[in-house]
Amino acid sequence: MKHKIMVACLSLAITLLPLESALAYSHANRYGGSTSHSWGSTSHSSAYGTSTSHTYGEGSSHTNEYGGSTSHNYYGGTSHTNAYGSTTSGEAGYGATHTYDDGATAYHSPDAYYGYHPPTTYYGYHPPAPYYPSCYDCGSTAGAAAVGAMVGMATGAAIASSSSAAASQNAYAQGYNAGATTANTANANAAAANANMAAANANAAAANANVAAAGATSVASASYSMGQIVSVLPAGCITPNVGSGTYYLCSNTWFSPSYGAGGVYYRVVTTP
Repeated sequence: MKHKIMVACLSLAITLLPLESALAYSHANRYGGSTSHSWGSTSHSSAYGTSTSHTYGEGSSHTNEYGGSTSHNYYGGTSHTNAYGSTTSGEAGYGATHTYDDGATAYHSPDAYYGYHPPTTYYGYHPPAPYYPSCYDCGSTAGAAAVGAMVGMATGAAIASSSSAAASQNAYAQGYNAGATTANTANANAAAANANMAAANANAAAANANVAAAGATSVASASYSMGQIVSVLPAGCITPNVGSGTYYLCSNTWFSPSYGAGGVYYRVVTTP
């Protein structure tokens, strides 16, 4: 009996041995790197000295060949330390902090998040469908007549609506054309008025030129006193660029233009 029990225990141990080996394994590649895994944890080392490890429920970590390291916590938050001793750590919603190798720190606040708002869907306008109430005994002659009457009424309403729309469009077109014709007439009248005004201005300018030519000789030969006002400048005047005002130099006399009810006139002034 004791012998049978020992044989049974040995058989059970042999059966469970592959299962135990399946829960953990290790592997080495030909370049010198290695990988190992056990329940909930995996680690890897490369031939260059880097290493990476991960543990379920705790997080992951990595060390590079220069001595820097990076780690990430299972519940959030990541930190990195470079080969010079500077450290950076951050977590979503809490910002990030960097510590320099001389002890100075810098903080970056988290960015604001306003959520996602999907665009409002517009399905357009759909006119209501005609409604035909149910009728009793529609299969009979009276029922068919009732259905025919309802269909005829709906058709007549649709035709009337179409005719009304066409009449409205025609009335709008006629009103638009009439308005356009009126506008064209008004524009033509305005153009004619502008032409008449331009002709009147040209005539007035010619008259002023004649008056100026007629009195140029007598004005040019006259002598002027300070403050004297003349309506026409003598011939041969020039317009020097003096300061911010406008002046006319006629021989040795300076004039300054002014404007009054009768138009422009010129006053004798001192040399500006």
